[in-house]
Amino acid sequence: MKNFLETLINIYNIKELRERIGTTLIILLIYRFGAQIVLPGIDSVQLAELSSRTEGAGLLGILNAFTGGAFANASVFALGIMPYISASIVVQLMGIAIPYLQKLQKEGESGRKQLNQITRWLTILICIVQAPAYLYGLSALGVPDSAFILGRGPLFMVSAIIILVTGTIFAMWLGEKITDKGIGNGISLLIMVGIIANLPLSFTQELVSRVSENNGGLMLVLIELVLWIVIIILSILLVMAVRQIPVQYARRTAGGANQQTVFGSRQYIPLKLNASGVMPIIFAQAIMFAPTYIGSLLGDSDVGQWMQTNFSDIFGLWYNILFATLIIVFTFFYTAITVPTNKMSDDLKRSGGFVPGIRPGSETSEFLDNVMSHITFPGSLFLAAIAVFPAVVVKLMGMQQGWALFYGGTSLLIMVGVAIDTVQQVNSYLLNRHYDGLMKTGSTRRNTPIS
Repeated sequence: MKNFLETLINIYNIKELRERIGTTLIILLIYRFGAQIVLPGIDSVQLAELSSRTEGAGLLGILNAFTGGAFANASVFALGIMPYISASIVVQLMGIAIPYLQKLQKEGESGRKQLNQITRWLTILICIVQAPAYLYGLSALGVPDSAFILGRGPLFMVSAIIILVTGTIFAMWLGEKITDKGIGNGISLLIMVGIIANLPLSFTQELVSRVSENNGGLMLVLIELVLWIVIIILSILLVMAVRQIPVQYARRTAGGANQQTVFGSRQYIPLKLNASGVMPIIFAQAIMFAPTYIGSLLGDSDVGQWMQTNFSDIFGLWYNILFATLIIVFTFFYTAITVPTNKMSDDLKRSGGFVPGIRPGSETSEFLDNVMSHITFPGSLFLAAIAVFPAVVVKLMGMQQGWALFYGGTSLLIMVGVAIDTVQQVNSYLLNRHYDGLMKTGSTRRNTPIS
């Protein structure tokens, strides 16, 4: 506790870090405030059915969690930041097949700026498609026609679409401002804050259910909290686990007239156990609606009824078997396209580096690819296990579905990953200021006044 308090004091004493954290908190507050502003022309009192349908689990519940409740509120931020995430994924995947995008990826900062512009324009196109689909889908989700005060004529639809598109673009801008002026990755922080916004209500519902219904009492709630902490620790290990590949750099001659041999140094290539992050879970969840849809197309046939029954419950056995299988497949797929072992081998060869015992070039590429395959398999199994763990706690412990979602899946991994990234950035500021103090005064940061 003493070290924690000292860290907080050190953070406050560094002016730049203090201002960045303050900027981040203000922007997050603005985003949360916007999530409560209902679209003009919709009566917020009549959105109770929409809120009930997005509570707990299911695709709608997950989407509502990612938008921080804005989806259920018919808010100006109802589409959230997900269209931007979708656009980023599309641009990243298209970079594999389109030479122009491949060229931009190799042009450094200028290429990155152009890719960002392409992603922004694609975000607008996705919003233009999703906004009317959301507005027309409100009736199917239980919002009565009387909730549309001005009706659903062209005036309302055009204005609402413009507001929804603008809301997503504004949220994207807020995320970029956090990245530039604040601390952490802005887009990821917006998603994490939206997820955490549902945490207090979900835990309260679980607590009331256990205590008031005599369903295990406080002791079982305590066991659940301990289990939750264990799952978080395991998720941290999954996110941070790496396999270090030793790299030796050839010795070189330096020093002009008085030449001397400088022996190469040994470094490491960190290959992550879970190089694909949460993307396999997102891909798998996007596809899991297909079995139910196919079952509805098959109608009243035995196969159609079986598919609708077994794949409509996200906590069901067959749903989670298929879900885990897709996660394992997509983990290998996404790792293969995002970890370019050929490029890593070429870069090593150009810089005079080599893996001890492995010839530079194609053999190094094959070696790195083989290592990635070996570590990706247990990583994919671990990722799939965490993804389906909410279903396990629901079936075995009778846990509330909303609270169970925090025991695994995309929500937990996003929270863990973003938290680790933000803490690492804060630590880098503290370490940099600490080393500056040592170089300038020869004393530690605690003994040096900092403005």
